[in-house]
Amino acid sequence: MPTFTAADGTRLAYHLRGTGDPLAVLPGGPMRASAYLADLGGLTADRRLALLDLRGTGDSAVPADPATYRCDRMVDDVEVWRTHMGLEHMDLLAHSAGAALALLYAARHPHRIRRLVLVTPNPSPLGMRATPEDRLAAARLRADEPWFARAHPVFRSWLTDGADFDEVFLPFFYGRWDDTARAHADAEPGQTNDEAGERYFAEGAFTPDATRTALAALTAPVLVHAGEVDGGPRPDLARRAARVFPAAEVAVQPGAGHFPWLDDPRWFRERVAAFLRAPTDAVPPPAG
Repeated sequence: MPTFTAADGTRLAYHLRGTGDPLAVLPGGPMRASAYLADLGGLTADRRLALLDLRGTGDSAVPADPATYRCDRMVDDVEVWRTHMGLEHMDLLAHSAGAALALLYAARHPHRIRRLVLVTPNPSPLGMRATPEDRLAAARLRADEPWFARAHPVFRSWLTDGADFDEVFLPFFYGRWDDTARAHADAEPGQTNDEAGERYFAEGAFTPDATRTALAALTAPVLVHAGEVDGGPRPDLARRAARVFPAAEVAVQPGAGHFPWLDDPRWFRERVAAFLRAPTDAVPPPAG
């Protein structure tokens, strides 16, 4: 397990899986250890995944200053990581809340991005975010599921009344509520740093107007990958986020929820791998 040292002295770890050209990967959660990403539906057959454990998660150390868990404060961690891996430009994939960090990184270091993949992204840095209405509309697509009648009222109460999180509505986050999904969901509590997750989106993390302006100049191609039945983001929100970029495409995976590589690994792998293999005429501007 390779490690490197962040600018503030925190030791950070990442995990290498697969063969081929490197693909840097940022996990979501927020602040969930990268283990939940596994091999991203077999993407390791095409690329060598470098999966970062964000500070205070997985095998990375807890920082001395918990304020550094705020999303924008970790952009420097990603840049030090890139330098450590010896990559002049990198292909970067980020999932869910990790996409917020990837967006801030791309805005600050556009010349370091070769291709950017945002999987079921949280677009908060763009001034966009899934609403309770979005999530409930997506939930209603699952009305024929055997667990829906029990889960839907609890889910609605959590979204609209501030009720406590309840495991009964976890199926809404997966396109298929099978043994694989259950095992994936069961692992989450031991993989997530709750304190860090509460600080990740803290006030001051985002300046949407400045970020949108910076990303409008990003020359790298971008793939925004959404799940058909995911509520955060729904496909329409993913399309709106994609419009920020000059060279973006949107993929909507049929029947997929928030973890599309679990719902249909082959569909996910082939779509993402095709994007990463496609030639690009985009030339990153010089550093500096």
